[in-house]
Amino acid sequence: MLAAWFRLKYPHVALGALASSAPILYFDDITPQNGYYSVVTKDFREASETCYETILNSWSQIDEVASQPDGLAILSNKFRTCRPLGDSYELKGYLRLMYAHAAQYNHPPDYPVSMVCGGIDGAAFGNDIISKIFAGVVAYKGNMSCYVNPPTNETETTVGWRWQRCSEMVIPIGTVNTTMFQPTPFNLSSFIDRCESLYGVSPRPHWVTTYYGGYVSYY
Repeated sequence: MLAAWFRLKYPHVALGALASSAPILYFDDITPQNGYYSVVTKDFREASETCYETILNSWSQIDEVASQPDGLAILSNKFRTCRPLGDSYELKGYLRLMYAHAAQYNHPPDYPVSMVCGGIDGAAFGNDIISKIFAGVVAYKGNMSCYVNPPTNETETTVGWRWQRCSEMVIPIGTVNTTMFQPTPFNLSSFIDRCESLYGVSPRPHWVTTYYGGYVSYY
């Protein structure tokens, strides 16, 4: 991103920039907040319509099971979680991130999106929606002793990126009804509250576009 921003801020100095991944236009509503997950949805739908439909319908199924008296225990058992689920958001967040990663790194030879959809459509663990989703997890992650919430030690990179997102790189990514995900719009007020709670830092949502500039067309 710094390479692309350098070119944007200093066009009289930079003739070009190599940037393998640079979402420099995902700030200040330059790009619709659902843009990223719309592309993820497009990738899965192009891979398999039935896979897309299963994922689309899975969120309400997960919520329905979770609302039952022993629902979280049922989901924990079904998805072989490493620890009992505390709520349905833990599972849904894991799945959402898995689909996003599969689309982001959807390159040969594995083609992760096709890998996930092959598991979902193959229905190796049953024909109900929940079982199909778990089959997609196993297809993508491999046969492991447990899934979803393994014990982890956060790396300095993870912590540093989260702090940077709070302090200066406010990326308003959310989902709406046009994707295969549950609608989760980006809420700036909630984001600010979370950052202040975590780090005592007040986000600067307009800093990037103020310092580096916004959209520029090169001819």
